[in-house]
Amino acid sequence: MTITELEALTQERRLVTAIPGPISQQMQARKDTAIARGVGTTLPVYVVAAAGGVLADVDGNQLIDFGSGIAVTTVGNSAPAVVDAVTQQVAAFTHTCFMVTPYEGYLRVAEELNRITPGDHDKRTVLFNSGAEAVENAVKIARAHTRRQAVVVFDHAYHGRTNLTMAMTAKNQPYKHGFGPFAGEVYRVPTSFPLRDGEIDGAAAAARAIDLIEKQVGADNVAAVVIEPIHGEGGFIVPAPGFLRDLQNWCTQAGAVFVADEVQTGFARTGAMFACEHEDVVPDLIVTAKGIAGGLPLSAVTGRAEIMDAPNAGGLGGTYGGNPLACAAALAVIDTIEREQLVARAAQIGETMIGRLTAMAADDPRIGDVRGRGAMIAIELVKPGTVEPDADLTKRIAAAAHAKGLVVLTCGTYGNVLRFLPPLSMPDHLLAEGLDILAETFGEIR
Repeated sequence: MTITELEALTQERRLVTAIPGPISQQMQARKDTAIARGVGTTLPVYVVAAAGGVLADVDGNQLIDFGSGIAVTTVGNSAPAVVDAVTQQVAAFTHTCFMVTPYEGYLRVAEELNRITPGDHDKRTVLFNSGAEAVENAVKIARAHTRRQAVVVFDHAYHGRTNLTMAMTAKNQPYKHGFGPFAGEVYRVPTSFPLRDGEIDGAAAAARAIDLIEKQVGADNVAAVVIEPIHGEGGFIVPAPGFLRDLQNWCTQAGAVFVADEVQTGFARTGAMFACEHEDVVPDLIVTAKGIAGGLPLSAVTGRAEIMDAPNAGGLGGTYGGNPLACAAALAVIDTIEREQLVARAAQIGETMIGRLTAMAADDPRIGDVRGRGAMIAIELVKPGTVEPDADLTKRIAAAAHAKGLVVLTCGTYGNVLRFLPPLSMPDHLLAEGLDILAETFGEIR
């Protein structure tokens, strides 16, 4: 695409070639000879511009974006406020390392996270680069505070690709296979999964998990209980009401640190600034990344001051953690979310998507569940009349949607979940068109 064409990026789906187009195919061939095989690609269209709710590729196609770079471009790709903030910062300086010569941007991001995260207690924040790095540091902080070792995680969890976070992640393929041995003192217990739990409610699911923790780990050994308020890669599983609250209460009684991994659910994505707010849960530590900085690498751990201050001076940090450009972007993202009332916009998107998808499910027994919150919605595909996962159908639906110019992602422990993460900047007409494409695709594939 030319510069003029990029400047004229319109909020419409446009297909001028098959997907992927010939230039994208050429670039994919180059990828195969230049990039390690382990780096996969969901949809090999090579993007040259993005804004609002569309991605434009090298062949001149424009696709509707129901992925947001895996919940990253929440305020929209190339959001004007983010672009302006980063442009000003890059002209000033790009790096000094906060641990060497600090700068105000890091301070301001920490102050903002202390302000907007749940709870009115005294808080501290530390910044990192990725979600996995932040999760790992949350565990370090919890261990330093409690002087205990054990970390409790859950079925269907995803926490990252470092050695410790792979141990904390439930799914073997593709995240863990062949990469062991993993870090020790990580213990897994059942989560709350309403579709598959039968009559087990949130309180009973929590009691089941707590019973295993006390019998198999021992309350006095638990440093941290780490959970996603909505399991992301595991299938957008929303726990039954009361589950998170009971876990938090147990942690308080046992002296363990309750850690909310809000890497995918944070920053307005679920129709609240943070997903744990839906359950009135105030975590001891909250881990954030993805949507925090509009696409620049940044993550954070924010939490109770007495816990966050447990590690010795110099025990936390990293060369690039809280990079000035990422901090400038994060401040612009937070301002945009609040100024443009994107929490309410996420809830509005969720109402639209749930309504349309629920109507589809009523006419199609292959859709076993419609779930999620805000602009974090999923459908689980099953064999009709059962809860048996249908991963093959999920792959075929996703591929057909891609061919029609709709970017959708799959997930789930069983590979049978279609997940939808539209940017909150997506206009209503594109959201409706994307849902129309989904309905059309389900009608065509039998």
